[in-house]
Amino acid sequence: MTKFSDLGLSEQVLKAVAETGYDTPTPIQEQAIPVAMTGLDILGIAQTGTGKTAAFTLPMIEKLAAGRSRARMPRAIVLEPTRELADQVAEAFEKYAKYHKLNWALLIGGVSMADQVAKLDKGVDVLIATPGRLLDLFERSKVMLNGVTMMVVDEADRMLDMGFIPDIERIFKLTPPTRQTLFFSATMPPEITRLTEAFLKNPVRIEVSRPATTNENITQYVLRVPHKDVKAKRIALRALLKTLDIQNGIVFCNRKTDVDIVAKSLSVHGFNAAPIHGDLDQSLRMKTLDAFRKGELTLLVASDVAARGLDIPAVGHVFNFDAPIHADDYVHRIGRTGRAGRTGETYLLLSPHDEKNYDKVVKLIKKEPANLELDVDYSALNDAPRESGRQPRRESGKTRGRRDRDHKPKAQVETSPAAIEPVKVEKKPKSAEIITPAEPVTTPVEKTARHSGRKAKTSEKSADKPQIDGPFGDHMPAFLMRATPFKD
Repeated sequence: MTKFSDLGLSEQVLKAVAETGYDTPTPIQEQAIPVAMTGLDILGIAQTGTGKTAAFTLPMIEKLAAGRSRARMPRAIVLEPTRELADQVAEAFEKYAKYHKLNWALLIGGVSMADQVAKLDKGVDVLIATPGRLLDLFERSKVMLNGVTMMVVDEADRMLDMGFIPDIERIFKLTPPTRQTLFFSATMPPEITRLTEAFLKNPVRIEVSRPATTNENITQYVLRVPHKDVKAKRIALRALLKTLDIQNGIVFCNRKTDVDIVAKSLSVHGFNAAPIHGDLDQSLRMKTLDAFRKGELTLLVASDVAARGLDIPAVGHVFNFDAPIHADDYVHRIGRTGRAGRTGETYLLLSPHDEKNYDKVVKLIKKEPANLELDVDYSALNDAPRESGRQPRRESGKTRGRRDRDHKPKAQVETSPAAIEPVKVEKKPKSAEIITPAEPVTTPVEKTARHSGRKAKTSEKSADKPQIDGPFGDHMPAFLMRATPFKD
């Protein structure tokens, strides 16, 4: 069996690796490290959890050990799709380079740019960055890329999903063509293949696992939810959690809004859960992840922004609240468990709305998860479900507001007490200079009617109809309805 000591690493690096508790390299590490130390480009195809971080970090430390950084001119760059993954690579680099005098800087959004600039001014050997923040600092002339000798692109297919490929191409063009490139991706869609053909020089292809395969250490289950109401899924999830002995687990949702709702539902019912997704403040995201790593948080409810960015080797359970829209995401989600030789369990909640996406998953992984029989009490559901189906949510609140106003029954607005009230509270009468005989003073109701271009009148039907007190009449916009107290 191959050991790290067989890969040509220095004593300082071997000592740092041993202190992390590892002595045997994973297949991607065993194959990539010797090649990377020769200076050749690498195209590594490996799924999440195979040890890619050490596969590029260890040879990078060896190659940079002899040399010195200059102000604003890094010698190596590591590009990551998410802030969380970049932060984890920075932590790994700090551990492995502890016996070398190498400087590094983490360039991500959501944190102080001034602190990052201060580090760059002192000179750093390695930049670990997300593409957007790196280009932002470059455009401000805070960093120069013409001294880069080694560049790593990690999770390239995730970069594609997040729309970063144009940024990656630009960064490639800003770095010297003589640089060494280590390029890693779990899958190889056409756009990624085009990128590697354009910017890599005769790369050594290292493929340690067939793209989009699931770990054999993971036991997969599917729990069928026979209701379209999404509330039924939350009931089923809570019932499932009560049957399991969970030390920690991740619940994945397709939508950020569902992440918040599911996390709140679990918390209200006594589960130790918290959400994490891209719209949350960066400091809160890091605090939540830290609590999860330390075991202070049992359930992490996440969007796919975290699916490929969490390096937590001891996750015991993964729950798919939805069948993912992209089948590849299923592989990456469940890849959070069963790592480093451990076993893991995954569960997918399958409602009638998920059938189409589920069929894509089964086709991709070429096997169907085992059916889980569970007696779930759905009596809490109303006879008329409040959510009969999943409709795509518009991203812009402004657009939603305009739609609500366009479809608002105007008679209700004109005759509602709230609509007239602003005119009634006028205490100052109009001066005699303004009021002319040609335009007699109108009552507040008449004025409101004339302003709207139609005669205001209240029909018996609208008078009998109960009115909701407020400026929106009885048609409350969706963004206000979401602000009502959570009852599930």
